[in-house]
Amino acid sequence: MITLGIPVSPTMAVIMGGLMIMGLQPGPMLFKEHPDFVWGLIGSIWVANFLGLILVMAFAPFFAAILRIKFSVLMPIIIYVCAIGAFAVNNRMIDIYYMLIFGVIGYLFKKLDYPIAPMVSIIAFGSMAESAVRQALIMSHGNPLIFFKPPIALPLMLLSILIFAWPSISAWRKRIAAKKMAGGT
Repeated sequence: MITLGIPVSPTMAVIMGGLMIMGLQPGPMLFKEHPDFVWGLIGSIWVANFLGLILVMAFAPFFAAILRIKFSVLMPIIIYVCAIGAFAVNNRMIDIYYMLIFGVIGYLFKKLDYPIAPMVSIIAFGSMAESAVRQALIMSHGNPLIFFKPPIALPLMLLSILIFAWPSISAWRKRIAAKKMAGGT
């Protein structure tokens, strides 16, 4: 993530969003422009791994005991802590509503077997994408067909649509195959 500027997991997307909020652009130039930050980050990862090992070994029984708490008790606590965190960023109630909306969307994505990483990435990079869409629409005088023009935009848009729809397509294909197997036996 630091060397290429591409998050490979939801955690990396959150970290990348945090770096961008700090004004640091992850990628190869980060090593040249801010070497003190990069090497400090790498050193802190080593220290964190060592301390994490000690803490996990010391508190493993406590962490295992948390797993015995019922989900119906744990979930309100988690939602409460998330709401405090969402409100604390800008002291606005709308951020809690956003948290709830994206929580429902995340739940639906989980139920429909969509990966969560793209949703976290779009939350982190939404403002950049919005400004790029605005710039493209200005260039095209408000014509949204600019997003479907060959040679670059059309294949990327079709690939994006295919990737988005792939879980539904594969589930549909599995149902068809199951019906054929059930009908053939």
